[in-house]
Amino acid sequence: MSLDEIKKRRLEELQNRNIEQSQKQLQEEIKLQQQIDFLESLGKQYLTKEALQRYGNLRVAYPEKAIHVMTLIVQLSQSRQLNEKIDDIKFKELLRQLDAPKKEFKLRRV
Repeated sequence: MSLDEIKKRRLEELQNRNIEQSQKQLQEEIKLQQQIDFLESLGKQYLTKEALQRYGNLRVAYPEKAIHVMTLIVQLSQSRQLNEKIDDIKFKELLRQLDAPKKEFKLRRV
């Protein structure tokens, strides 16, 4: 076997690996998106029109935060803590609860 043949075979192997990895990654992304869609379909039932609009804005600006708040809503609904639909004010409160309290630092000059 010549050096060129070895290089060619090695290059083909690497290309096949890259294709397999990209296909796996694409499948994982599709699966994750399906899970997010399912979560949203469950959670949106508990939001009023105004809260849905705020959720849409949040989803565009902060997708991770939107997923977190929707997860919280679904958890509340499954634990039967939601007696009525979540309006815009309650949705804002849920968002505030998700925000970690920020520490304030005071600098003193000596």
